[in-house]
Amino acid sequence: MFDYIKGILTNKNSNNKGFFATIETQNGIGYLLEVTSTDFSKISLSDEIIKIYTVLIHKEDKMALCGFTKREDRDIFNILTSVSGVGSKMALTLLDNFPSAELIGFVIDGNYKELTRAKGVGPKLAQKIILELKDKLMNYKAAEPIKIPKTTVQNAKAIEDAQLVLVSLGYEKDEIEQAMSKAVILISDNSSAEEILRETLKILSC
Repeated sequence: MFDYIKGILTNKNSNNKGFFATIETQNGIGYLLEVTSTDFSKISLSDEIIKIYTVLIHKEDKMALCGFTKREDRDIFNILTSVSGVGSKMALTLLDNFPSAELIGFVIDGNYKELTRAKGVGPKLAQKIILELKDKLMNYKAAEPIKIPKTTVQNAKAIEDAQLVLVSLGYEKDEIEQAMSKAVILISDNSSAEEILRETLKILSC
């Protein structure tokens, strides 16, 4: 329903239920957003207009908005909550514990043990997250093949894996090609999919 909200941060508070920020738009409406603790500490009260990517959570007993300063965090949040047993609170916790590229790297590598470092994530849930997300991220097929940029990077499989993840996150073919062409210049020849993703997402978020 909402892709993003642009406005002024008028209030921020935290309690035992989470971290929250109020963004007031130019039409005078204040939107209450639940955010990660990382974004909570990043944004500050000022007259500057900020852009927050949003997800509408619709439950039987309430409706709520979650907000993210980075598009990729919002998109990964959506994929995380598509896993049965992972609600919005758990997804926010995971994004608080791990940078988005690192989190995807665990999925690609099947490293469920790292996920158990997050509060409330036991081995069974961690394995479930890995299995379901890997299927969603790695088995996605683009409508058109994405051209691998000319590069000296030796691990072509890592580039392909990174591309599949970016497509599944909703990035367009042209966006991926342009960003990855710049990213591969900044990384080593034997970079992993996680490293390629990290650099590409930095460029896409600019």
